[in-house]
Amino acid sequence: MLRSLRPLIAVSSLAVLAAACSSTSSPISIPKGGGYYKVGKPYQINGTWYYPKEQPDYDETGIASWYGPTFYGKKTANGEIFDANSLSAAHRTLPMPVNVRVTNLGNGKSVVVRVNDRGPYAKGRIIDLSERAAQLLGYYRQGTARVRVTYLGRASLNGGPPPQDLTPPVIAKAVPAAPTKKIDTAALDIVPGTPVASMVETAPLPMPAASAPPSPISDQEPTGEVDKVAVPAVTHLYVQAGAFSDYQNAVRLQSRLGGKANGLNVSPIVRNGVRLYRVRMGPFNDVNEADEALARLSGLGNNDAQIVVDR
Repeated sequence: MLRSLRPLIAVSSLAVLAAACSSTSSPISIPKGGGYYKVGKPYQINGTWYYPKEQPDYDETGIASWYGPTFYGKKTANGEIFDANSLSAAHRTLPMPVNVRVTNLGNGKSVVVRVNDRGPYAKGRIIDLSERAAQLLGYYRQGTARVRVTYLGRASLNGGPPPQDLTPPVIAKAVPAAPTKKIDTAALDIVPGTPVASMVETAPLPMPAASAPPSPISDQEPTGEVDKVAVPAVTHLYVQAGAFSDYQNAVRLQSRLGGKANGLNVSPIVRNGVRLYRVRMGPFNDVNEADEALARLSGLGNNDAQIVVDR
């Protein structure tokens, strides 16, 4: 179900009260299974284009929210039934259904969830989790959390195995690439359970075998098991307008958006031996501050800006 703008769940007594009356106490029996494998066509929400595609190397940091009561029992974007008590999620561009690992960078709690819906469409959020998943990750009452989302592989379908390993050509050719030369990079160069790599002008730590490109078929399914992994002791929020392999392209974007007068800096990072240049604002310690900065950049015409988490 392609939803229009879903408002961010506010951290207020009203939101907590609404959540308390939601699916966890609902007597409705939610059917399981159903649905189909879907990549999806490009679509536009509030002036921003989104380009669904196969993303086996997806690994991103940002802010997670959660959704529940309004959509309980309704169909998801790939035809499944939304159950707030299940371990599921909505993502803007990943195929469906796939399994991802979501790690709360504030407390180190990590769970596997099933992406089977589209969203969130609130600016500055990278994933919407089910109510149960938010509870397990420890941010149910706060409403949002700083997270890392890592692709694991395709999920089971209709109670059976995932679809074939390779993307059917008809699907692979149907979705055009996003019309941008920017390189989207996750901010945190960490692997859950390993030491944190240096971020500025140094190469990342060697990646363990477990972080190699995952198989198209996920061998990790949502079970409700909460893992505890190593995370940075302190993280900050940044609003990233883009990342480029060419320094001059980064400087041009910085200048077009008002430069240092608007708080925009060019920050270098070495990723897999390649030097990249990020154009971003920050650091911010508060989600509201980051949201305001993101709104300012969007007002300048930069609809691709996003909130990322970094040290």
